[in-house]
Amino acid sequence: MPSDTRTTIYLKPKIYRALKIKAATTNRPVSDLVYAAVLESLQEDVLDLEALDRRVNQSTRPFEKVLKKLKCGGNL
Repeated sequence: MPSDTRTTIYLKPKIYRALKIKAATTNRPVSDLVYAAVLESLQEDVLDLEALDRRVNQSTRPFEKVLKKLKCGGNL
C-alpha cells in the first residue's frame, strides 16, 4: 500500500493560527483538518458534476435574454 504523500501549503498567519486553535480544541492534528477540508471540497465537486449530468438534457435560457426581460419589466 502506498504511503501518504507529504506536501507544503501556505496559509496566512491568522488562518494558520485559527487552524492550530481548532486542532487543539478538537484534539485533531492540523493535517487531519486540512485533509478533511480537501475531501469535502472534492466531494462538493462530485455532487456538482452529478447535478450537471442530471441537467444535461434540460433546456437553457441564455443569460442575455434573462437580463433583457428584467430590463423590459423595469427590474433593471
